[in-house]
Amino acid sequence: MKKTLAIFGLIASIIVFGACTDDEDFSTSASSTLTFSTDTVAMDTVFSRVPSSTYTFWVYNRTDKGLRCSTVRLAGGNQVGFRVNVDGEYLSKEAGYQVSDVEIRKGDSLRVFVELTSAETGQPEPMKIEDNLVFTLESGVEQKVNLNAYSWDATFLRNKVITGDTVISSQKPVVVYGPLKVDSAATLRIAAGTTLYFHANAGLDVYGKLITEGTADKNVTLRGDRTDRMFDYLPYDNVSGQWQGIQIHSSSFDNVIKFTDLHGVFNGIVCDSSAVDRSKLTLSHSTVHNCQGYGVISTNCKMVMENCQITNTLNNCVAVLGGNVLLKHCTLAQFYPFDANRGAALMYANYNGDYDLPLERLECINSIVTGYADNQVDGSKRANSEAAFNYHFVNSLLRTATPTEADSIPEGSIENVIWEDVKNMDKAETDTITGEHNFKLVDIDKQRYDFHLVSKSAAVNAGNAELALPDDRDGVARDDKPDMGCYEYVEKE
Repeated sequence: MKKTLAIFGLIASIIVFGACTDDEDFSTSASSTLTFSTDTVAMDTVFSRVPSSTYTFWVYNRTDKGLRCSTVRLAGGNQVGFRVNVDGEYLSKEAGYQVSDVEIRKGDSLRVFVELTSAETGQPEPMKIEDNLVFTLESGVEQKVNLNAYSWDATFLRNKVITGDTVISSQKPVVVYGPLKVDSAATLRIAAGTTLYFHANAGLDVYGKLITEGTADKNVTLRGDRTDRMFDYLPYDNVSGQWQGIQIHSSSFDNVIKFTDLHGVFNGIVCDSSAVDRSKLTLSHSTVHNCQGYGVISTNCKMVMENCQITNTLNNCVAVLGGNVLLKHCTLAQFYPFDANRGAALMYANYNGDYDLPLERLECINSIVTGYADNQVDGSKRANSEAAFNYHFVNSLLRTATPTEADSIPEGSIENVIWEDVKNMDKAETDTITGEHNFKLVDIDKQRYDFHLVSKSAAVNAGNAELALPDDRDGVARDDKPDMGCYEYVEKE
């Protein structure tokens, strides 16, 4: 037994000694070099004075001997704000922004972490900044990984409360941290061409009045503040739930949002319950896209939506709980990509929970309501309730089953509707364009969308010209046979 143990001990010693000898054999040949997972760390655009996300890359030794870096250093000495950690060693100011004697044994690797907090550039446009991380081997060979980003000076609003009439107008980005509140006695105007970048916990709480003053040439843009990418093909700007959205509280009336692009949000626009004899919101020529909650939800309000695109939401694209709501030349399209259990493109009801909310009017004119699921129109009337439940669909394309006599549709509630009744289409209609095929691009893999109509869509030339919106530029309708849906996103092929 003792003899056996002695033999095993001898073998183990030989193995360990051989391994140690091999590991400690470091090459000084100029032909032995490191391999990197990337030769460039590109951070896209970052805001000046705001810490970036952490980026990483790997350093591999794929030679047959160990390699030793006499130094790993920032060539610029952190003059532009890069921070680097090499395998647990921080390149600090005290160390001269370098580390020494970094060993990478054969077949091994180490990980490098890079962050950036850039100084203000004093320039109106993003300015490229860069540095090189230099690996100097014992052989004298230098290998470099380029670090670069575009630094953009911004204006910052932190837990801002608007207490008097205010205009936000800025050619620089405006970054919002925490709630941006509009006091009940104040009006906030956001000028054309202004972009507000909201941090994750930030949103716009309106107790007074909000007016966005975008134009056809210069939209107002409301979006999240992440300018980097989740994956190479997917910018965070294409991901929902990046900020909290707009909430218009019960004390707020006469809000106007026009020529505004709102996207990447949790709930797009929430209109709290209030009187229906006064306008809560006029939403026109605007987009609400990619929401992790609702697109637009209105509870017992008076609201007008004209020429708007409301698309891709986890809950309903538009939810109307009582009140008085007009949808005119709108595109409601439900192709939310991140969850198959998505809501409908349009939901309307005369109650909310245990409360009756009379639906005085829901009017849908020259609009498109479609999506992936077979039914994208969800109307719900409380049983045995005397609360009003009035709706009117005119010259619209609706993805839902064609009504039958058993549905008891009130006379005059539906006029000249095109039904995307997928289940009941005849064989002769199998080539009919429906759902996502109405539009030029619905790319769920790369989150790219273009809601212009294709020429074969049934919505082309199917609108009612007498009910069409006037063209804002010349005061007349676009043509004698307008398309259904949002003008801004409809072009003939």
